[in-house]
Amino acid sequence: MAKAPRIGLALGGGGARGLAHIAMLEVFDELGVKPAVIAGTSAGALIGAAYASGVPAAEIRAHAEQVLSNRVDFARHLFGRGRGTLSRLIDVKYIGSVQIGGETLTRLVLPDGVAERVEDTVIPFKVVATDFFARRATVIEEGPLIAAVASSIALPGFIAAPRMDGRVMIDGGITNPLPFDQVRAGNDIVVAVDVTGGPQERGRRGPSNADLAFGASQIMQKAITALMLEKDAPDILIVPEVDRFRVLEFFRVDEIIEAARPAADELRARLTRVLGVGR
Repeated sequence: MAKAPRIGLALGGGGARGLAHIAMLEVFDELGVKPAVIAGTSAGALIGAAYASGVPAAEIRAHAEQVLSNRVDFARHLFGRGRGTLSRLIDVKYIGSVQIGGETLTRLVLPDGVAERVEDTVIPFKVVATDFFARRATVIEEGPLIAAVASSIALPGFIAAPRMDGRVMIDGGITNPLPFDQVRAGNDIVVAVDVTGGPQERGRRGPSNADLAFGASQIMQKAITALMLEKDAPDILIVPEVDRFRVLEFFRVDEIIEAARPAADELRARLTRVLGVGR
């Protein structure tokens, strides 16, 4: 009997658009196919951490819907039942700089059952962050999982990351928004899901300051990804149509996952064709 091909899965960054990854992971579960390794950047690291830990995609979706169904429920999840306080969530670095504590936020929003350490995940997992002063991408493959993910999701000026081995970390999307290069070695098929998106015109009012900041970052990340794709494209590249959602619109979880359905159908068809599964 032929050995099943090994699949490397890369989950890109994109803020709230990263919720589209859940629809892709549901396809893997539906087909009974497990990646041999997962690499995640930013939102991809957050959702990938749960899936790599063995949490089924359906449970990840149910948890996301419960936590993000509305702002009131989200506040209760963050601050209720002793799981978090405002003082723990807000990280004041110095006067004039107030950021969300990334490690606390990550711990609060991830579902139960997530591994304690990166090296203890059920599926080998790589977390991509950016070393700020070294000005390069850093791939974290061991150490506390919560701290690693918090480093990867650290939006400059909005979410603060813990230091990793004394180093200042920021969002992995700054240097490697779609880390398919990290799952190429030793695998037969590389699947990459790009949810970066980009700025959208929204009527006569024009973009807000936040829209400009996030949109500029998305343009940069798209340019990085385009260069990477020219060099060594993944075997299967999936790009969900989620551009219309803003980076911080996490409360539109159901809409984002629904918008990713056509991309999930494409992934299902391509995996079925390549692997001969689900027929």
